[in-house]
Parts: sequence; C-alpha cells; structure tokens
Amino acid sequence: MLTVHHLNFSRSFRILWLLEELQLPYELVRYERDASFRAPASLKAVHPLGKAPIVQDDDLTLAESASILSYLDRKYGGARLSPPEGTPEAAIHDEWLHYVESSAAFPIMMTVIGKMMGGLPEGLGKFSEPEVAKTFAYIADAVGEGPYLMGAKLTLADIQMSYLLATAESAGLLKDQPVVSAYFERLKAVPGYQKAIEIGGPLAPPRR
Repeated sequence: MLTVHHLNFSRSFRILWLLEELQLPYELVRYERDASFRAPASLKAVHPLGKAPIVQDDDLTLAESASILSYLDRKYGGARLSPPEGTPEAAIHDEWLHYVESSAAFPIMMTVIGKMMGGLPEGLGKFSEPEVAKTFAYIADAVGEGPYLMGAKLTLADIQMSYLLATAESAGLLKDQPVVSAYFERLKAVPGYQKAIEIGGPLAPPRR
C-alpha cells in the first residue's frame, strides 16, 4: 500500500488531493511543524531531505511534489490528470507543473516570508514586487477563460498550483488579483480538494 508522509501546512496536501481524485487507498503518517514552523527531525529518517511530501510505494521512497504527482498519475491513474504523452499539450502541462516551484514560488514565498519577518529589506522588496505581479499576470492570462490552467480539464498542474495560491492568499497577496482569486476558488470547489482538506487540514495557518 502507498504510504504518504504528511506535514501540516505543507505541500504534501497536493498528494492527498491527487490520491482522493484517483480514489486510491493509502496509509497516512502525520507530522507536525515545530515552534519555529520547521518540519520535525523525524522526517529525515524517511528521506534525507527531511521535508514533505514523501511517498513510499513498496521499495520506492520519493520526494518532491511534481515527481510524486507524475509518478502516481501514470502508475495508478492511467495518466488521467495529464495530457497524452508526446503531444504539445503534454509539454505545456509539464511546463506549468514545474513552473510552480521553479519560477513562481521564489518571489511569492520571498514576499510571504518577508511579511512574516516584518517586511523585506528595500532592495529585495524592489525586486520581488514586480516579479510577484508578473507571476500573477502569467497565471491570470492562462486561467482567464479557464476554468483551469489547461482549459476545461483539471490536471496535475492545477493540483501543484494549489499550495502556492493558498500561501499567497494567507498573506493577503490575492486581494488585488480577482482573476487568480476566482481560479483559486474554483480549485477549492473541487471535491478532491475539499476531501484533502478534511483529511490533512488547511494548507496555510490562519492569518494573524
């Protein structure tokens, strides 16, 4: 059976969502962040990176959201949440799948962490602000006619995007982004998303 190592307020929500969409059985092992909001040291016993998500499938131990999502969808879902391999749509989907963490996350997470620390230094703020705006504009352009990143069908890329948007929303970054906010609301309405929240808890802590 699949085992999902799930950390609260973390990217491992994505894996729960996918498994609920595919209606696959799995064992859930829960971890709680410490007082400094870090993952517990016990996760390093499962994978050297010591962070979530981590999935175990027989002898395979796999980290990193995009890799896990692709692996599970191909092996157990018949690639139901991915465009057909070898097509232009598949290439664009892979671009979105990896864009979330490779490009989009950096300016948004920098801004979120800056808010948590009382604000970014002036130089970093001047860098991050236009990058955040560019990121949201890029997402908005893709989902404006939506409802999802790849059009009418929910894909792995949308599941991958969910955590980043939840983090941005929790920091108040979506309040002036009506198109992106509407897209995120559509994601929240998906039954698999709601079930994953029920099982794994919210994606981000409540705003203070």
